[in-house]
Amino acid sequence: MSEQQQDPQRREADARRPREEGQAQREAPFPQDQTHREADLSKVRTVPVASRANKVDARDFAKPPAVDVSFTAFLNSLPHILEARSFSAVVDAIVNAKRNGRGVFCFLGGHVVKTGLAPLFIELMQRGVITHLSSNGSAVIHDYEMARWGGTSEDVEAGLTDGSFGMASETGAEMNRAIREGAQNNLGLGESLMHALARRSDNAYPDLSLLLAAHRYNVPFTVHAALGAEIIHQHPDADGGAIGQTSFTDFKRLAARLPDLEGGVVLNIGSAVIMPEVFLKALTISRNLNNGHPREFTAADFDMLRQYRPRMNVVERPTRTGGGRGYQITGHHEIMIPLLTWSVLSRL
Repeated sequence: MSEQQQDPQRREADARRPREEGQAQREAPFPQDQTHREADLSKVRTVPVASRANKVDARDFAKPPAVDVSFTAFLNSLPHILEARSFSAVVDAIVNAKRNGRGVFCFLGGHVVKTGLAPLFIELMQRGVITHLSSNGSAVIHDYEMARWGGTSEDVEAGLTDGSFGMASETGAEMNRAIREGAQNNLGLGESLMHALARRSDNAYPDLSLLLAAHRYNVPFTVHAALGAEIIHQHPDADGGAIGQTSFTDFKRLAARLPDLEGGVVLNIGSAVIMPEVFLKALTISRNLNNGHPREFTAADFDMLRQYRPRMNVVERPTRTGGGRGYQITGHHEIMIPLLTWSVLSRL
C-alpha cells in the first residue's frame, strides 16, 4: 500500500492546519503591550478674550445703504477687512501723493485701453493726479487706432487663419513713419506718436486718446516696445533700429523720472511682463544714481489674475528693499479702475 493510503489521518490534519492557523490569526486579541500618551487638557493655560489681539473688529464690518446713497457713502461702507482695506490704502496713498506733490506713475497694458478706460486716466491727468504714464507697445497701438478711426481690437483667431491678423495698412504705415521720424529727431517712442497725432486734423476721436491727453497736459508718456511682439512690427515699414532707439530713449527717461516716486505711488495696471520688468531695471538705475532713492513709496498691481512678475517686480521686491508698501488688487479692469478713479476723486 502507498504512504497516502497508510496515513489518512495525517492527510486530513495537514489539510486542516492552514485553515486553523488563519482563523487563529484573525481571532488574535489586539496587542496590549503598547503605551499611548494623551495630552492632559486640564492643565492647558487660557487667556481672557480682552487680552487677545483681534484681526477683525465690529467697527470693521460693512454697512448697508442708509439715507445717504452717495458714492462717498458707498466707499465708507466697505468693510475695513482684507482687500477692501488694501484698496482703501491705495486710494489714500494716491490722494496723499497728489496733495504732497509727489509722483504717481501709471503703467498700462493693452487690455486696459481696449476695455474703454482711457477717459478715466485722462481725467486723472487733467486733475494732476497722474504725473507719468508708461505702457507697452500694445497699449499705444489701441490708443492710436481709437484716436484715428474710433475702433480697435480685431478677431485674432479669424485673422490668423489667412494671415491678415494685425495687417491693417494704415496702422502700420502711420505708426512706423512716426517712429522713424521720431528717431531722426532723437525723440522717445511715446513722444513720437504724440507729435504725429497732434499734427493731424482728421482724428476721429482725439478726446479718447491717452497720447493726445498726455501731450495736452504735459504728462510724460514713455512707451516700452518688445520687438516682434506688436502688430506694427509685422509691416514692411517697420524699422527695428528706430523702434529700438526711441524705446531705449523712453527707458532712460523713465529712469530719470523715478526719483519723483519718493513718497508717491506706482500703479501697474494690466501688464503681466513688460512693465514689471522695465520698472525693476529703471528703479535699479534710479537707486544707483540717487543714493538708493526712491525708497519709500506705495506700489499696487491691478489685474484680473495674480501674476508672478507684477507681484515680485512691482509689489514686493521694490517695497521690501526700501520700506514702502505693496498691494495686489485682483479684479476686472472695467470694474476696478472706475472704482479706483471715483474713489480718488471723491477724496480730493
